[in-house]
Order: sequence, then structure tokens, then C-alpha cells
Amino acid sequence: MLRIAVPNKGSLAETATEMLSEAGYTGRRDTKDLHVIDPDNGVEFFYLRPRDIATYVGSGALDVGITGRDLLLDARGRAREIESLGFGESTFRFAGPPGRFSDVADLDGVRVATSYPGLVDSYLDAQGIAVDLVPLDGAVESAVDLGVADAVADVVSTGTTLRQAGLEVFGPVMLQSEAVVIAGPHDADGTETLLRRLRGVMVARRYVLIDYDLPAALVDQAVALAPGIESPTISPLRDPEWVAVRVMSLRKTVNQVMDGLYALGARAILVTAIDAARL
Repeated sequence: MLRIAVPNKGSLAETATEMLSEAGYTGRRDTKDLHVIDPDNGVEFFYLRPRDIATYVGSGALDVGITGRDLLLDARGRAREIESLGFGESTFRFAGPPGRFSDVADLDGVRVATSYPGLVDSYLDAQGIAVDLVPLDGAVESAVDLGVADAVADVVSTGTTLRQAGLEVFGPVMLQSEAVVIAGPHDADGTETLLRRLRGVMVARRYVLIDYDLPAALVDQAVALAPGIESPTISPLRDPEWVAVRVMSLRKTVNQVMDGLYALGARAILVTAIDAARL
């Protein structure tokens, strides 16, 4: 059986669990369950702290896992990223008192607090910058005010939390993180099936099907508006001057596409959600 590590809590847990369910897997019903076997799909799920998943997978104890790219790099183990999942996006930045730092090079010789010491150490080492790292388990934005650090390195979304702590972001983006699938040193049987199913979920979440009727003379113009992934399906109707068209379209722009098709002359425009896909 393929042994899969899944976040048991935190920002990645709910969406990861939903994706696996949409991919056809049977996960836990009770949040207290830490180990679930899905015999129909040949997998075992282990629900673990997101920060520990890269360690378990990198050691070979588990075959694959879902965690954040930042946590994977922070672990500095043997696990490797094999697929990005398109959710849980975050940016990793440095921050300090306003006006004190303008570039990462200004950190040389100072104290930097972070919950990701492995990630920060690797990044600064590659830049040739030596700092005194202060490892903390969360809430690093308070470290400067409390006098245990001169700057911080942390996940930044809008920057509001850092500004409220009297800090400003500086220097380049250290890392763009998101949820990823990771694997151990060796490929395990069943991994490709898992990836194919998760890719299908991502396609189903991003796209919808559009069906519409259209005067045959306008097909080329309609295809320019909604080209689909490969090519639309064109079917004849009883009226030889009309055709039926089916095409995949991005969910986020579907209303604009429908407006354009209607203005062109399409009618009976219907949108259908996609439950699963294999491309």
C-alpha cells in the first residue's frame, strides 16, 4: 500500500483532505484518527503535524506526503517536491524596524528570529551572510519588540501583522511557498496514480464545461473567444446552419466568455461543473 502523510491541522489540512476526497480516496471521519486504511484504493493515510511530514517522508518511513514548500526546505532532509497543488500560497520575507535595514546584506552579524531556521540558514548561507539565528515556535513578529532579535524572517501575506508590530519588510522575496506533494528518496508504487488523480482535481477546480449553439459561420470567431485546452468539440444540429459546441473554459473567466459568446450570436449557453478529469 502507498503510505501517504496528510496534515492533521493547520492552514493546509482542510484543503488537502478535500482534494484527496475529490480524488476518490476515503480518509478519516474523525479528526482524532491518526491512521486510516483505504483498501479499495490501496493507500494508508497518516495524519501528522505539517512540520513533521518532510522528516517522515525523507526518512522513507512514509512514501509521499502533502506539506508546504517552506516546511520541506526547512527540514533539509531527503524528501523532494514532486508536484505543486495550487493552494496555501505564502511569501517568505525579512522584516525589521523601519529604516534600519534596506537589504539582506545589512543582516550580517545581527540576530534574526524565525520559525524556519533551516530555511533561513540555507538562504543566508548561499548569500554569504552570517547571522545569529533565534529559533522560535511562532509569533516571531514580537521578537524585536521584546529584545530577543534585531530582525525577523517569516511568512508574509498582506504584511499587516508585521506593521502592527512596528516592522517593515525589506529585501527580496526569499521564497514563494504553497502546498506540494513530496516523495522520499525512492519512487513508490502508486505514486503516479495519486499524482494523476490530484492533477485531475486541480483541472476540475480550475475549469468548467461550456455548451452552446452557434451559427456555423461564426465558429472561427467563437473558437477565438473560447479555444479550450486542445480544441472545442463541434457537432452538427438538425438545422444545417447551426452547430453545437462544447469547450472547457477557465472557471474564473467563464462569465466574461459567456458574455462574449452571447454578443457574437451564441445561444442556449450552459455551464457545467467538472467533478473529475484526466488530461
